[in-house]
Amino acid sequence: MRLNKYIARATGASRREADELIKTKKVAINNKIAHIGVDVSDRDQVTINGRIIELPTSDTVVIINKPIGYVCSRNAQAVDVKTIYDLLPENLKNLKTVGRLDKDSSGLVILTDNGDLAYKLTHPKFNKTKEYIVELDNSLAPLHQQMIADFGINLTDGPSKLLLEKLTDDRKTFRVIMHEGRNRQIRRTFSALGYGVKSLHRLVFGPYTLPPTLSPGDWQYIKK
Repeated sequence: MRLNKYIARATGASRREADELIKTKKVAINNKIAHIGVDVSDRDQVTINGRIIELPTSDTVVIINKPIGYVCSRNAQAVDVKTIYDLLPENLKNLKTVGRLDKDSSGLVILTDNGDLAYKLTHPKFNKTKEYIVELDNSLAPLHQQMIADFGINLTDGPSKLLLEKLTDDRKTFRVIMHEGRNRQIRRTFSALGYGVKSLHRLVFGPYTLPPTLSPGDWQYIKK
């Protein structure tokens, strides 16, 4: 197995993060500094900063219903901000977050120690579907809905095209379906047209759907 893939599967890091560990000479194979591109077998001993890492005997996938007010990083930037890792037991705090939500958003977040799965869920070339329920501060004009869905809205990092399904007669609540995952893309798309997002709740990410019985702050295993 290629070393960066081994590290990704053993730690939950991305392959890019694994390559950075190798480049900075923090990784050793059988007590010798490792290099980019080498292969390892189950007979080799791999260490990061002197600590032995091993492949999990089985992959762990967890979903959590993220509440508003929590961030998806392991360490909060401010003392009064909580992280989703505060909601997990100690044995799951090594898992990597896949597809983060910002502090003001809620819903489905995936965590795993499988680097391959994380890569396939987040890399743009795999075109994973994401579905949200979004409530706006004002009624969305039909023309603006058509602009977003048919033509896309030009943002600083490129055009944003979203599929919108009206859920309320006042045209404030929509089901939003997208195949990208740029930072705060939905909020920025509506903001470009003068609308504020009052709430954003994710229901679907690729093959995973948030169970209606999973309360905010709760989590469950998908596969282990």
